[in-house]
Amino acid sequence: MNEKLTTAAAHIQKVKPCNPKVGIVLGSGLGDFVNQIENKTIISYDDIPNFHKTTVEGHAGQLILGNVGETEVVILQGRFHSYEGLPMDDVVFPTRLLSTLGVETLILTNAAGGINTNYSAGDLVIIEDHINMTGKNPLIGPNNDEMGPRFPDMSKAYDPELRELVQSSAKDLGYQMQTGVYAGVLGPTYETPAEVRMLRIIGADVVGMSTVPECIAANHIGMKVCGISCVTNMASGIENVELKHEDIKDEALRVMEKFTNILKETVKRIGA
Repeated sequence: MNEKLTTAAAHIQKVKPCNPKVGIVLGSGLGDFVNQIENKTIISYDDIPNFHKTTVEGHAGQLILGNVGETEVVILQGRFHSYEGLPMDDVVFPTRLLSTLGVETLILTNAAGGINTNYSAGDLVIIEDHINMTGKNPLIGPNNDEMGPRFPDMSKAYDPELRELVQSSAKDLGYQMQTGVYAGVLGPTYETPAEVRMLRIIGADVVGMSTVPECIAANHIGMKVCGISCVTNMASGIENVELKHEDIKDEALRVMEKFTNILKETVKRIGA
């Protein structure tokens, strides 16, 4: 794993020498944020050693280096999912690569279904915690002591100071954000109404098929993590509608300006 990471990082540094301290993973339908990046260099996942192609619509499969204001960033425009048939080491390889490049703060974003009935499609939710319902963990197997401890603490998996920074950025821009718990499921099927009711009972506010493995891997390495979910639909059984991936992408695009403004301001404050 260490050799693979070193090889991938060396390729990126050869394309463009960089020292980003902030990394961003863009979820389904949220990739247009890259239009805000200045001095950007785009590297296709196809060209990065030990990377995979993205197979999900709405995930462009590009790594972008550049700046948000004075802050140097690296962005993953698209991610890998376990439901694509990939082992967990491959799913979190990009997260570990960001750390290898120097990233200390990781912002995870995703499209999610709303479980909390006080939410509406189009809401942006600051993730305060997660529930791992995937039945998988990227740290299973021999521990890589060079990365982190055998039993990493997850009591502050989503950094409280970063959560406050996102909230204050949104407030100063005149936006309201929700705060809630993200349930990570395996997919690729959407949840049944019974599963959604179960998730609500155990404390979940939103549900999606990503983010949790990346958060675990990032905490293992020692990165600070914050997460933002875009509620692109209410979860199964709450509204009498058929869930479709194309509708989720459309809803993400509808809130792109709000999402972009909050994320830009947050990154600038982290850099400051």
